[in-house]
Amino acid sequence: MEKIPSFTINHELLRRGIYVSRKDQVGDQVITTFDIRMKEPNREPPLSPSALHTIEHLAATYLRNHPLWKDQVVYWGPMGCLTGNYLLLKGDLSSSDILPLITETFDFIANFEGDIPGASPRDCGNYRLMNPEEARWEARKYLDETLLCATDENLNYP
Repeated sequence: MEKIPSFTINHELLRRGIYVSRKDQVGDQVITTFDIRMKEPNREPPLSPSALHTIEHLAATYLRNHPLWKDQVVYWGPMGCLTGNYLLLKGDLSSSDILPLITETFDFIANFEGDIPGASPRDCGNYRLMNPEEARWEARKYLDETLLCATDENLNYP
């Protein structure tokens, strides 16, 4: 079987950042898939499932309510390897196009207080798998160490 594109990226060189993973034509729309990489693969401990699940709920809610971007959001969800998330947006976009949006999103998560949206038995299939404190810590780390000082190395696959 042919490798899918995301398995052709050299994860030994991959840093934390925002990367264009792929672009797909769906009808007359381009859908851009972004790799929102919060951990250096195989060199840093992965995100805990409870922190990543909390980040998923907060980011998805924030993005789908964003006044400028909500109509372009197709999907936000965690990577199985627990090193980040995927964001699918309508449009032929670059990493630098969405750096401000992702910075806003992680600032929101890093400072979030209150009940996690959708964290109830009615709304979520594993609502107890949440860790808001750790999610805030991970969001702050990603924001301070990657997003606020991003260079081309954090915005373009190696």
